[in-house]
Amino acid sequence: MRQCRPPFSRSFRHVARSRSPRIDKTPFEAEILDLTHDGRGVARRDGKAVFVSGALPGEKVMAEQTAKNRHFDEARTVEVLQASAHRVTPRCPHFGVCGGCVLQHLDEEQQILAKQRVLAENLERIGHVTPKAWLPPLTGANWGYRRKGRFSVRRVNKKDKTLVGFREQDPRFVADLSECHTVLPAIGAAIPGLAALVESLQAKADIPQIEFIAGDATAEFDGIALVFRHLQPLSESDRAALSAFGQAQRMAIYLQPGGIDTVAPLWPEAPSLSFHLQSWDISLAFRPLDFIQVNAPLNEKMIASAFALLDPQPGERILDLFCGLGNFTLPLARLVGEVVGVEGEAGLVARARENAERNGLGNAHFHAADLTQDQRGTPWMRQGFDKLLLDPPRSGAIDVLQQLPLKQFKRIVYVSCHPASLARDAGYLVNEQGFTLVSAGVMDMFPQTAHVESIALFENR
Repeated sequence: MRQCRPPFSRSFRHVARSRSPRIDKTPFEAEILDLTHDGRGVARRDGKAVFVSGALPGEKVMAEQTAKNRHFDEARTVEVLQASAHRVTPRCPHFGVCGGCVLQHLDEEQQILAKQRVLAENLERIGHVTPKAWLPPLTGANWGYRRKGRFSVRRVNKKDKTLVGFREQDPRFVADLSECHTVLPAIGAAIPGLAALVESLQAKADIPQIEFIAGDATAEFDGIALVFRHLQPLSESDRAALSAFGQAQRMAIYLQPGGIDTVAPLWPEAPSLSFHLQSWDISLAFRPLDFIQVNAPLNEKMIASAFALLDPQPGERILDLFCGLGNFTLPLARLVGEVVGVEGEAGLVARARENAERNGLGNAHFHAADLTQDQRGTPWMRQGFDKLLLDPPRSGAIDVLQQLPLKQFKRIVYVSCHPASLARDAGYLVNEQGFTLVSAGVMDMFPQTAHVESIALFENR
């Protein structure tokens, strides 16, 4: 299942930490020179790079080493001696501990500029390309936007309590959250209740995670669904408690005893999950573990921006790769003669076809295909197209780009959740295939985090 995660994974930092037993805890003064792609300040100490969490460029801080590596060290800020003019007070009391968002201390206008610098540096350093023009950043609400995510759950016997939250900056631990300001307000407000609910269950030690996802409200519930992963069968009393919580909070409750195919509703019996794209009068139904864009208002802005760049015309045939549920495909079908969507996950393809039918779109066709493998013999690959839109996972789209007859496309619009893979693929399109990188820009799909979402337009010379 496709996921977009921050550029530097927490697991990498855990590996670095586990190999660094000799840590000097003596605080030291550091002058912050830059910002890393994952939101940490960059300093130098004895000629070696030090990545300092909680520090901003232009600051002087007292820092404490947290990890040691051959090529760089890691540290955390313990005191700000000279603050940046762009430092703000974090809204969340868990900032600095919770790893869910790392830029709350940076002014929001500066956050998006930092992300644009990350994109520009990647395009130049990895792809050796520069866009002819920079697109204005796409921004939206900075708080209460996240409609999809995963809470970790851990029963801590020493504390005699159950923790529900995102992972801490040290990913071995679960942050003990009382609130969260980046998720939808109803979800953030429910965190203490979720912790109390799990603590009350007989299976409290056997629930490792709770996924949340939200669509449009219905008569039965408010559009929010919770998926409880459980490692052992649940007792009737536990099932009753979960069901009662869902009814009281007007949230649909699902259980997941195994893989994604085992997810089944507990309450209500057959909840309906969907969201509406107002500008195109498109309704997309989904299942609770399906990939959807986490930021609903920005998703609509992103679709509109992609279409403005693609310039779809009524008689054209468009190819939409990594199409998922049809987030771009179905609105495109309102504008062009035919659109073909291709996606690797068969379940998403099935639901995309259902979504086309429920919206009365007979000119949207879908195929299930692993786009990392050779697809040159497939019928959809041999069809002719005018333009290409693609929204790949973090690994990018180089495998399928190297197979496509690219010269047929007058325009390519590339939506990316990882600037490094976009940069690599941009280098291939420009330097090896002769396309022009007309424009590129960032989209703040994940405010308060270091995650960089971007979009780029390529034209055939």
